[in-house]
Amino acid sequence: MLNFKLKKFFLFHGPAIISGILLVMCFPKPDFYLLAWVAMVPFLISLYNKEPKQSFVSGFFLGIPYFFGTLYWIYYSINHYGGISFSGSIFLVILLCLYLSLYTGLFAFIFSVAIQNTKLPGLIIAPIFWVVIEFIRAYAFTGFPWSSLGYSQYKFLSIIQIADITGIYGISFLIMSLNGAISDIILLKKRINNIPLFPKYQFYFWLISLVLVFILSIIYGQIRLSQDRAGKTITASIIQGNIEQDKKWDSSYQNEVLSAYKEITLAASLKKPDIIIWPETALPFFFGEDISLTRNIIDFQKNISTNLLFGTIMFKDKKKQPFQLSNSAVLLNETGKVIFTYDKIHMVPFGEYVPLRNILFFIDKLVTGIGDYTPGKSYIKAKSSSGNFAVLICYEIIFPGLVRKFFTDKGDYIVNITNDAWFGKTSGPYQHFSMAVFRAIENRKPVLRAANTGISGFIDSNGRILYKTNLFEKTFLVEKIKTDCTKSFYSKYGDLFSYFCIIFTVILLSNLSGKIRNYLKEV
Repeated sequence: MLNFKLKKFFLFHGPAIISGILLVMCFPKPDFYLLAWVAMVPFLISLYNKEPKQSFVSGFFLGIPYFFGTLYWIYYSINHYGGISFSGSIFLVILLCLYLSLYTGLFAFIFSVAIQNTKLPGLIIAPIFWVVIEFIRAYAFTGFPWSSLGYSQYKFLSIIQIADITGIYGISFLIMSLNGAISDIILLKKRINNIPLFPKYQFYFWLISLVLVFILSIIYGQIRLSQDRAGKTITASIIQGNIEQDKKWDSSYQNEVLSAYKEITLAASLKKPDIIIWPETALPFFFGEDISLTRNIIDFQKNISTNLLFGTIMFKDKKKQPFQLSNSAVLLNETGKVIFTYDKIHMVPFGEYVPLRNILFFIDKLVTGIGDYTPGKSYIKAKSSSGNFAVLICYEIIFPGLVRKFFTDKGDYIVNITNDAWFGKTSGPYQHFSMAVFRAIENRKPVLRAANTGISGFIDSNGRILYKTNLFEKTFLVEKIKTDCTKSFYSKYGDLFSYFCIIFTVILLSNLSGKIRNYLKEV
């Protein structure tokens, strides 16, 4: 009996699980990115004849390996730095994956309803629905766009250049459209036989249109890659201190941490950079509060005589209890004067604040010690002798809608400071770095990335990774970087492409609302 149930389970949901595993392999690491263009075929084919409620379950089982395989590394920070046991850490990651799997389940449900009740091909409805689901996931409950399908293609430079028009979601669209087209072709004969007056020639029209879109996208990409960017050249230095997480805020290591950054910075300053960048929370003290150490940093800055950007925790309002803290970036000019301060806007949930603390009162017991940092409110750019630039702190770089708000007017480049020591030697730092490629392309701005333990590097405005460091090495980079004052379509208009997908989905599902209500009654 048990064997029969297992066979039935894998017959129904095996293709979804296989597709979920294949998707994991498309991301860093192991980075088999071309696999993404066919990975969803088993899953999509399995949905054509399933009842929508069965499709939801299959979509849910797609999400479990997909999200666990790409997000397993979260356990490391929870276990090593959150004081939670290994089993407890894995349990929390599984809870997150179960939540995220609801989105892939919802995709499967609406795809199943549409494919069985319209004559539209999968190559149209699969990518549109997938984009809508990814877009919702990027904003719902503070948003978590990690593992969006398009991010797997950060090495496929000729195809991802269209992100300066469509954003990351246009890349997800292309991937799903090819998966949908292959599924359609495999099942074409069966659909023609089963559906009266199936619009065969309409399908061929959509298929040819898709081929043309791919050809035009690659041509557009090649043109973009061959163009010279409009901007000046600066010499920038990135400092990777490689400070162990346990030492960063241990007062007994305070001098050691500062000495490490000073030593590397002095070596880098010999190459006369226009700006030197330290990582997120590089300072092991509260800048502006510890007068002695603050003066020490300013005096050091005067000696190297160049712009210095660093990450620090700052007091915002000491009169309030508990103290109001911010995760900030501070820029000192050549004379040691503070000319720019940016406070991180998008906080890490359960890391820098506890969402819905009043409602989820039981969460406090799981996340003892986590305070609520004060989020910044201003999308401001630094204006300096090294150019005008935006600073994104930590995982702010993964939110395309947030980054573009800094470039609704002109700017020269993006600085991303982060501390990925939390993730250890997992795939987390590699995935985090790869997402910055898309912010460069979307906004046509080079990205200068300083990470405490790596991966630090330079990415040009076409998404080329020019230079990067290894994980967990103490080092620095000094390179000439061509800035870019171009204002992209995406920077101007944002996620118009995604909004069109949402409008199409709303109209289609409105026409199928009766069918959907009937399916929901059966659940």
